[in-house]
Amino acid sequence: MHAWPASEVPALPGQGRDLRIHDTATGAPVTLQPGPVARLYVCGITPYDATHMGHAATYNAFDLVQRVWLDTKRQVHYVQNVTDVDDPLLERAERDGLDWTALAEQETKLFREDMTALRMLPPRHYIGAVEAIPGIVPLVERLRELGAAYDLEGDVYFSVESDPHFGEVSHLDAAAMRLLSAERGGDPDRPGKKNPLDPMLWMAAREGEPSWDGGSLGRGRPGWHIECVAIALDHLGMGFDVQGGGSDLAFPHHEMGASHAQVLTGEFPMAKAYVHAGMVALDGEKMSKSKGNLVFVSRLRRDGVDPAAIRLALHAHHYRSDWEWTDQVLRDAVARLERWRAAVSRPDGPAAEDMVEAVRAALADDLNAPEALAAVDRWVTRQGEAGGTDGSAPGVVSRTVDALLGVAL
Repeated sequence: MHAWPASEVPALPGQGRDLRIHDTATGAPVTLQPGPVARLYVCGITPYDATHMGHAATYNAFDLVQRVWLDTKRQVHYVQNVTDVDDPLLERAERDGLDWTALAEQETKLFREDMTALRMLPPRHYIGAVEAIPGIVPLVERLRELGAAYDLEGDVYFSVESDPHFGEVSHLDAAAMRLLSAERGGDPDRPGKKNPLDPMLWMAAREGEPSWDGGSLGRGRPGWHIECVAIALDHLGMGFDVQGGGSDLAFPHHEMGASHAQVLTGEFPMAKAYVHAGMVALDGEKMSKSKGNLVFVSRLRRDGVDPAAIRLALHAHHYRSDWEWTDQVLRDAVARLERWRAAVSRPDGPAAEDMVEAVRAALADDLNAPEALAAVDRWVTRQGEAGGTDGSAPGVVSRTVDALLGVAL
């Protein structure tokens, strides 16, 4: 599966700062100091309704992670998956009378177009669950050999008790885990499981549903968590720098994935930091497909909204905060974009070096994009009030906003 084209990232003078970011597993900020190549895995979409503003906010956060690392003169090895076979996709296809593969291709194509328009940097590897199945099957077989998996009526489950570190990503109690498991794709009430929280690794073929050859597992399809583990281990290995996604993935997805990988390899932890973006609401409720209260990037684009304004609307909220999308949020972003573009179109302005360092400092401090916007706003205000004599300043501002915020002025 191919990703989307990369926009050029301008090189800035000097060098950026190491990223200090909040780690869900420790509940505290950690300063990441990757080697020459920083390793990032971000969980991708299930392609049946893309790309809503919640998606955009999540991928915007991890685009900033990449840009901070690139500014430190590192390379970035970024991997993202596509869960292109799963119950919600199959249910949507059946509801609408569509072929599930055609629906997945259609929504993945739209997602790529939205990411391109928003100038999100693409992953080096963009891998679908279906194409990952040949690498998933041996991992499930290995977990079974290790005694960490068991069969139940043809399905294969992972035993959470096989990982002594289970629970160390989300730090939830058993009752909260059971509740979230039921809400987020698990089956805690299924009779015969060793532990209600045990997640499915391999689902035996069901009549009328797609299935693949699973070798000793029989025909079927993979569970959700093992999919990402197989892709991450194949392309990044253990101990990669950041595992990312929305805050609703901390449990069960990232918790279960970490346990799968740790049992398979005997190493701990799977990732050096687990980083989670907040949820976006509309009309007082979390934006979600099940509620149907979605604001789509593609729809805004069709209505003539500049993608740069959409990115500024996202940047106006700290990535870890939960916030609400409103018409006013978009109006404020459009107005800011107009002010910034007017400022950099002038022939000169006040010196911009302090602004560059302020943006760098803000983003290195747990991706504080609102403070980064404020730093640019201050430069624009100074230019409007006192002008300036530095003919290179507008260009420096423009390149900084492009390189670090992904916004083309």
